[in-house]
Amino acid sequence: MQRKIAVVACVTAMVGVGLGAFGSHILEAKIGEDSLQTFQTGIQYHFIHALAMLIAAVAMGVWGESRRLVWAAWLFFAGIVMFSGSLYLLSTTGMRIFGPVTPLGGAAFIAGWIVLATAVGRRAGER
Repeated sequence: MQRKIAVVACVTAMVGVGLGAFGSHILEAKIGEDSLQTFQTGIQYHFIHALAMLIAAVAMGVWGESRRLVWAAWLFFAGIVMFSGSLYLLSTTGMRIFGPVTPLGGAAFIAGWIVLATAVGRRAGER
Protein backbone atom coordinates (compact mmCIF):
# COMPACT_ATOMS: atom_id res chain seq x y z
CA MET A 1 0.00 0.00 0.00
CA GLN A 2 2.93 2.34 0.67
CA ARG A 3 4.01 2.42 -2.99
CA LYS A 4 0.44 2.80 -4.21
CA ILE A 5 -0.12 5.80 -1.95
CA ALA A 6 3.23 7.31 -2.98
CA VAL A 7 2.33 6.95 -6.66
CA VAL A 8 -1.13 8.43 -6.12
CA ALA A 9 0.45 11.31 -4.20
CA CYS A 10 2.89 12.01 -7.03
CA VAL A 11 0.17 11.85 -9.69
CA THR A 12 -2.03 14.09 -7.54
CA ALA A 13 0.79 16.63 -7.26
CA MET A 14 1.35 16.44 -11.03
CA VAL A 15 -2.34 17.17 -11.62
CA GLY A 16 -1.96 20.13 -9.25
CA VAL A 17 0.86 21.51 -11.38
CA GLY A 18 -1.26 21.17 -14.50
CA LEU A 19 -4.26 22.82 -12.89
CA GLY A 20 -2.06 25.59 -11.52
CA ALA A 21 -0.68 26.29 -14.98
CA PHE A 22 -4.20 26.17 -16.41
CA GLY A 23 -5.33 28.70 -13.80
CA SER A 24 -2.39 31.03 -14.35
CA HIS A 25 -2.26 30.96 -18.13
CA ILE A 26 -5.80 30.28 -19.31
CA LEU A 27 -8.31 31.06 -16.58
CA GLU A 28 -6.80 34.37 -15.54
CA ALA A 29 -8.28 36.14 -18.57
CA LYS A 30 -11.63 34.31 -18.43
CA ILE A 31 -12.76 34.51 -14.81
CA GLY A 32 -12.80 37.39 -12.37
CA GLU A 33 -10.22 38.13 -9.71
CA ASP A 34 -12.38 36.66 -6.92
CA SER A 35 -12.91 33.42 -8.82
CA LEU A 36 -9.21 33.21 -9.63
CA GLN A 37 -8.38 33.63 -5.93
CA THR A 38 -10.81 30.81 -5.12
CA PHE A 39 -9.15 28.61 -7.74
CA GLN A 40 -5.69 29.42 -6.33
CA THR A 41 -6.86 28.49 -2.82
CA GLY A 42 -7.84 25.11 -4.23
CA ILE A 43 -4.37 24.75 -5.78
CA GLN A 44 -2.65 25.66 -2.50
CA TYR A 45 -4.55 23.08 -0.46
CA HIS A 46 -4.19 20.54 -3.28
CA PHE A 47 -0.38 20.74 -3.12
CA ILE A 48 -0.11 20.79 0.65
CA HIS A 49 -2.18 17.65 0.93
CA ALA A 50 -0.54 15.83 -1.97
CA LEU A 51 2.69 16.31 -0.01
CA ALA A 52 0.92 15.16 3.16
CA MET A 53 -0.01 11.94 1.33
CA LEU A 54 3.64 11.50 0.41
CA ILE A 55 4.65 12.10 4.04
CA ALA A 56 2.23 9.35 5.12
CA ALA A 57 3.76 6.99 2.53
CA VAL A 58 7.28 7.79 3.72
CA ALA A 59 6.18 7.25 7.33
CA MET A 60 5.00 3.78 6.28
CA GLY A 61 8.52 3.10 5.03
CA VAL A 62 10.05 4.29 8.29
CA TRP A 63 7.67 2.72 10.82
CA GLY A 64 5.84 0.15 8.74
CA GLU A 65 2.34 0.26 7.39
CA SER A 66 -0.44 0.91 9.80
CA ARG A 67 -4.15 1.40 9.29
CA ARG A 68 -3.82 4.92 10.65
CA LEU A 69 -1.19 5.94 8.11
CA VAL A 70 -3.23 4.45 5.29
CA TRP A 71 -6.38 6.20 6.53
CA ALA A 72 -4.53 9.51 6.86
CA ALA A 73 -3.30 9.30 3.27
CA TRP A 74 -6.75 8.49 1.86
CA LEU A 75 -8.39 11.20 3.96
CA PHE A 76 -5.96 13.70 2.45
CA PHE A 77 -6.85 12.42 -1.02
CA ALA A 78 -10.58 12.65 -0.29
CA GLY A 79 -10.04 16.18 0.98
CA ILE A 80 -8.26 17.14 -2.23
CA VAL A 81 -11.13 15.79 -4.33
CA MET A 82 -13.86 17.41 -2.22
CA PHE A 83 -12.24 20.66 -1.03
CA SER A 84 -10.02 21.58 -3.96
CA GLY A 85 -12.32 19.97 -6.52
CA SER A 86 -15.32 21.93 -5.31
CA LEU A 87 -13.32 25.17 -5.38
CA TYR A 88 -12.16 24.43 -8.94
CA LEU A 89 -15.74 23.79 -10.05
CA LEU A 90 -17.15 26.72 -8.11
CA SER A 91 -14.62 29.17 -9.53
CA THR A 92 -14.86 28.00 -13.13
CA THR A 93 -18.61 27.42 -13.39
CA GLY A 94 -19.97 29.89 -10.85
CA MET A 95 -22.43 27.20 -9.75
CA ARG A 96 -22.95 27.61 -6.01
CA ILE A 97 -24.21 24.03 -5.71
CA PHE A 98 -20.58 22.91 -5.22
CA GLY A 99 -20.13 25.19 -2.19
CA PRO A 100 -21.51 22.78 0.44
CA VAL A 101 -18.95 20.13 -0.57
CA THR A 102 -16.01 22.36 0.37
CA PRO A 103 -16.41 22.05 4.17
CA LEU A 104 -16.64 18.26 3.85
CA GLY A 105 -13.26 18.31 2.14
CA GLY A 106 -11.92 20.56 4.89
CA ALA A 107 -13.19 18.10 7.48
CA ALA A 108 -11.39 15.28 5.62
CA PHE A 109 -8.16 17.32 5.73
CA ILE A 110 -8.52 17.92 9.47
CA ALA A 111 -9.33 14.27 10.11
CA GLY A 112 -6.30 13.24 8.03
CA TRP A 113 -4.00 15.43 10.11
CA ILE A 114 -5.47 14.07 13.35
CA VAL A 115 -5.08 10.47 12.20
CA LEU A 116 -1.53 11.17 10.96
CA ALA A 117 -0.63 12.76 14.30
CA THR A 118 -1.96 9.79 16.24
CA ALA A 119 -0.12 7.37 13.96
CA VAL A 120 3.17 9.22 14.28
CA GLY A 121 2.71 9.81 18.02
CA ARG A 122 1.97 6.18 18.59
CA ARG A 123 5.02 5.07 16.62
CA ALA A 124 7.28 7.55 18.38
CA GLY A 125 6.00 6.29 21.75
CA GLU A 126 6.79 2.67 20.87
CA ARG A 127 10.53 3.30 20.64
